[in-house]
Amino acid sequence: MLASAAAPVGLVPYTVSGDSIDASLTGAPGDPAHGKILFEDRQISTCVLCHADPSAPPPPGGAIGPSLAGVGSRLNKGQIRLRIVDSSRVAPETIMPSFYVVAGLVRVGRAWQGKPVLDAAQIEDIVAWLATLRSP
Repeated sequence: MLASAAAPVGLVPYTVSGDSIDASLTGAPGDPAHGKILFEDRQISTCVLCHADPSAPPPPGGAIGPSLAGVGSRLNKGQIRLRIVDSSRVAPETIMPSFYVVAGLVRVGRAWQGKPVLDAAQIEDIVAWLATLRSP
C-alpha cells in the first residue's frame, strides 16, 4: 500500500510504500563521506546522542538506540530513509524523533516548530553512509 505524505512548504513530498521510502528525497544519491560527518555532529543530526558510532568501540554504559553496525546489511536504503524521516511509521512507540516530518508532532521545542531537523540532502547523505555499514 502506498501512502503519500503531503509536504509542508519547503519540504519535498515523498511516498511511503510498506516500510520504506524508495525514492531519494533529492532525486540523487547522497554523499556517504558527508553523511558520516553529519551522523557524528551532535549539533546537526543528534544521531550520536542515542546511537553509538558504529566505527568506534561501544560506550561503557551502552546506547539508548540500537546498534547501527551492519545496518546496511539489514535494511535497504528505502528502509533506512523512512526510519530517519519518520521512524514512528515503523515503530509507533519509538522515542526516535522524526527528522523530516514537522506536522502532527507534540512537545516540540519552539525553535524547531514547523522546521525539520534535517533537510532532504542531509537525510540522503546519512542514508548513503548508513547503507555502507555492512556486516562482515
